[in-house]
Amino acid sequence: MSIRPWVVVEAPDRRGLRRVTVGGDTVGSAWSLRQLRTMLDRLGYRDVDLEDPASVCWRGGDSGAWPDRAWRRRATLVVMMAGLLASAAFTALIGWPDASGAQTFAQRITGALLALFGVVQFAAAVFAPDYWGRRQFAFSGTIILIGAFTALATDSLLVAMWLQEREPTPYMLAFMPLWCWSLWALYVLVREKSWEGIPQPKKFAAGVLASAVFSIVSLAYSTIYQPTVAPLRFALKADFGTARPDRRLPFVHVPLKLSVKNTGEVPVYVIIDDFTVYGRTAKYSEKGESVLQGWKDSYVRGHPLDEEADRHVDQLGFVAISSGRLYEPGTVLDSGQEDILTHVFQIPKNVAYDLLRVNLQITYMRKDRGRIDVESFGQPHPTWLKRTPDYCHPAKCPARLLYRGRVRHDNNLVNVTRKPRYVGAQWSPTKGPQYSISSYDSAGSSVEETRDEGRYGISTVVASSEVSVAELLKSIPSPSPS
Repeated sequence: MSIRPWVVVEAPDRRGLRRVTVGGDTVGSAWSLRQLRTMLDRLGYRDVDLEDPASVCWRGGDSGAWPDRAWRRRATLVVMMAGLLASAAFTALIGWPDASGAQTFAQRITGALLALFGVVQFAAAVFAPDYWGRRQFAFSGTIILIGAFTALATDSLLVAMWLQEREPTPYMLAFMPLWCWSLWALYVLVREKSWEGIPQPKKFAAGVLASAVFSIVSLAYSTIYQPTVAPLRFALKADFGTARPDRRLPFVHVPLKLSVKNTGEVPVYVIIDDFTVYGRTAKYSEKGESVLQGWKDSYVRGHPLDEEADRHVDQLGFVAISSGRLYEPGTVLDSGQEDILTHVFQIPKNVAYDLLRVNLQITYMRKDRGRIDVESFGQPHPTWLKRTPDYCHPAKCPARLLYRGRVRHDNNLVNVTRKPRYVGAQWSPTKGPQYSISSYDSAGSSVEETRDEGRYGISTVVASSEVSVAELLKSIPSPSPS
């Protein structure tokens, strides 16, 4: 008869779990004497005397050696699962808007990568009970380690971006604690060598690390450094047509043809545009004075168009004759789109102007850099109506139209680490168009506005044209003899 015991309880591992074999076959593991008894009862061995060395062999400690600290193990599991689930939800929340609606392919890839990180972290949370349990899956610890590493990478990127400008944002209440949690999680997993149990762990770890570093570098490059984007070009034209006399009044009708074409590869939002026709008055002198002195005298008078220098022309003055717009703020101009407007304005036949000048300008925002809440931005707010919240007494400020709307960056990582941004515009026929973009509903600091203009790709293009009034009147057809 064999004297070899048929139940063997191995020495506790570093977690306090003892492997149990019956007849040479592993039947499970136990954390305590009670679990061992339950396991044997389930196998049909209810009458085994656990203290009888002929029936049970205890290795590495007797029946009282159960070093498992259940409360610590369970607390670690709860904190690890809570952190992984919270990080998975937050990461997916950041990445999904870009993955599903970003304007550029690069930003869609960035969003999809973040969403994938969220899936990995959720999978890690699913395997956490096994790793802090009986470890029936050899790779459960590795999956949790990858999940914690991606959480640390994402949260570290968010913290680094936030440190650039340090603006208060409600998302700080999520990524700051999660960053601290991810440091703790990695410390715990590295201390426990969670990658053990899989074949060739060093090669596997090197592959995972290389993939993670590549993903992190891609995220940082597309987010912080903003790769080169497609160039944006506009073609603006403003031409005067042939003047026609009024049949009843001593006035001349002057047609003006305006053309705007987006010749670039990126659609844009129109923030504000304007065209204004000016009539120029001047004093002529046959002798004339120095070009420099005439230019200095004209410039001192402070008119924004007094930038010309001419020896025989001095005391330049410009009077606005007609003004208008082609678009409502928030209008989208697709790549290749061209719009033409013919505008007719009137001047007296005996007008004192010697030149007519038209200035056409448009301020736009690249659609691949951000999204404007067009519905709110396109609503005008007149300042002269008492029933509007932007009412301003005419004695204090000129009448104008105000526009405001929320703008979001095309990279959601920027939105998470910055305060909300608002784009504003104003237009008046007596004053040039103005715009602003900042974290305030009204104008913010000049430093902030300049920085955000580059971040959102805001720019202004201008075109102008001139015509001699003498030439314009000369082109009027002579009336046919009755």
